[in-house]
Amino acid sequence: MATVIFYEKPGCINNTRQKALLQAAGHQLEVHDLLRVAWTSDRLRPFFGQHPVVEWFNPNAPPIKSGEIIPEQLDADTALALIVANPLLIRRPLLQVEEHKAVGFDPVHIDAWIGLSPATPEQQSVYDRFITADLQTCPHS
Repeated sequence: MATVIFYEKPGCINNTRQKALLQAAGHQLEVHDLLRVAWTSDRLRPFFGQHPVVEWFNPNAPPIKSGEIIPEQLDADTALALIVANPLLIRRPLLQVEEHKAVGFDPVHIDAWIGLSPATPEQQSVYDRFITADLQTCPHS
């Protein structure tokens, strides 16, 4: 099993579900408050990999919902500067296992990467409860 560095927004319902799935699969978590990290462009950019700029953003962040920021109209450098200045804009969670980094919680990708199958029969109920849930869209939106 893997040690997963998990950057979350504390209190986020989906981050809680995502952590439960990872733990049910037997992974160890090192959890950090995404909003309290001193992000720099160089530190943050690797999490986004080859994802298009629009996928770097939390679509439920107030400046996105209000139309103040339109991710589809941003180039990578501008987007990164905005996100570094306001980490609430970052799509959650950010994940790291060793040198591999990722943004968002795509269960198919994560299962292929580190595995999401329950580690024990007792953890099957956690898996069953959360694996079919929408783990990317904020239930408060």
